[in-house]
Amino acid sequence: MKANLLPRTNIEKALSKTRELTIEAHESNLDSLIKSLDIKSLNAFDFDLLATDKIYHLDQIKKVSIDYRLRFLDLKYFKNKLPQEALDTIQALESAHDTQLGSFKIMAPSALFRLEKTDDPLLFVPLGKDYYYLVYKWGNDLHPLRKVLMWPFKNIWNLMLAVFAFSWILTELTPMGLFTRTPDSSSYWMLLFFMFKAVASVVLYFGFALGKNFNPAIWNNRYNKA
Repeated sequence: MKANLLPRTNIEKALSKTRELTIEAHESNLDSLIKSLDIKSLNAFDFDLLATDKIYHLDQIKKVSIDYRLRFLDLKYFKNKLPQEALDTIQALESAHDTQLGSFKIMAPSALFRLEKTDDPLLFVPLGKDYYYLVYKWGNDLHPLRKVLMWPFKNIWNLMLAVFAFSWILTELTPMGLFTRTPDSSSYWMLLFFMFKAVASVVLYFGFALGKNFNPAIWNNRYNKA
């Protein structure tokens, strides 16, 4: 099935699914957070007016950010302008909760912190105790295969497995007759090793040249190019 026939990835839905799987681990902390929300300070919400399905723990945000190779950074690093609908939502929340919102965070692909694009950014404000409230989501949903395409960049072992798989495909597609007149298993493994070394060298070269790093190292790092 072609990628354009697949449904695009809605990051808010991915976050909600992650929260459903981990809600028990954070339920007691959330109860404690709720009791402290009546303090009049920055982002001091009236819990009775909050949509609880928009409250996320940092661990949940981190997991989705790593899975999809996203960044979770302060709003000041975001290169795009907030849409008017987001500003209207902020103003409505401040009026309804009689509070001032600040310390905004943006969850979005790395490119949105360098370029003006519109790929599925999410705007959050902190509630305290590593909980965040989703204020607004806009832009385009992510490519349907983004999670799969970003899987090799989660850690060195995933990358090596992906490089090996790609090398194996290249080996299978390469006619053995180009290298030897008597193809055997030894020749096959030598060709596979050659392919693996060649692909790994290219990956490492461009990885270092472009300053890339693995997803866990860049999801909340404002300095890394990613």
